[in-house]
Amino acid sequence: MAFVEIRDDTIWANHIEGGRALKERIVALSPGEVIELEVDGIVGSWEKTRVGKDGRAQQSVKPIGNMKKVWKAFQARRREVVEIREVRTADAYLAALSDTLSEWNSAEDEEAFRDL
Repeated sequence: MAFVEIRDDTIWANHIEGGRALKERIVALSPGEVIELEVDGIVGSWEKTRVGKDGRAQQSVKPIGNMKKVWKAFQARRREVVEIREVRTADAYLAALSDTLSEWNSAEDEEAFRDL
């Protein structure tokens, strides 16, 4: 399981602890490429940041769409450490419903169906 401290308007790859694969995935993204992340149980879209003013590639992702509002609200919780993981969902609507379908929320189901 990976963790990140809420400390910026973006999530920097080097701020992720215990998630080497996720760090590498974020670093490997092209500027503007989108990744779906679950942060503290909330699934949302994040975009790889563009090249910095000094011409160097940025190693961070910024929230987009509805996640932008959610992440802004998270700023009141700065310095809190939360879980983070990449999610690959076929349908964002089903991802949003996952907490309401409690019969699907077992450790066995998570292990069996995590990558679907």
